[in-house]
Amino acid sequence: MPEALRGSGPRRRTVLAATLTALATAGCSAEEPDRPPAPGAGGAPAEDALVMVIRHAEEPYAGSPGEDDAGEERPGYLAGRGRRRAGELSRLFTPTRSALLPRPAAVFAAGGSAAHARCRQTVAPLAAALHARIRTEFAVGAEAALAGAVLAAPMPVLVCWEPHGIPRLIRSLGAHQVLGVPAAWPDRHDLVWLFTRSRGRWSFREVPQHLLPGDA
Repeated sequence: MPEALRGSGPRRRTVLAATLTALATAGCSAEEPDRPPAPGAGGAPAEDALVMVIRHAEEPYAGSPGEDDAGEERPGYLAGRGRRRAGELSRLFTPTRSALLPRPAAVFAAGGSAAHARCRQTVAPLAAALHARIRTEFAVGAEAALAGAVLAAPMPVLVCWEPHGIPRLIRSLGAHQVLGVPAAWPDRHDLVWLFTRSRGRWSFREVPQHLLPGDA
């Protein structure tokens, strides 16, 4: 027994009471159930994000070559109408349209194969107007890695991709179950899909481009 608790009298009773109070407090703390982590600690909520997705512009008909940036025939490149769409794409991001399509802070396009040159060709004029680098380190089929890079990039992000790979990208983003998201990209080149994540929840909106005659 500690020296202070030996003997009797008011001093012993005062020390004993203080000791019992401290032990009771410690016991309550030890038995207190674990609390969930505070927001931002351990399981921080997902950050807000805005991801805009387009397919490449018009490709040539089967059996026809595309056109490179100089207008020369070259396989794997855009058709003439596709080149015109690429040249007009920057109009979607002017201040008068910023409420619909904000200027992207990062631009991604499919890389890794000459067959996907049309994705890079589609966004090249826009990237030049934005003084932005086109990120092409991911090939079609690497949508999971692409999604991670997209969510880590400064927002908003624009992705130009092959249509058959877009559903895999959306699934990798975690936005595939959002109401209204089509199961596949439609047979159209004049759309922009907007995926907005706010407080951990995704929403979806489809915006027509209205860039060329004949756009729906």
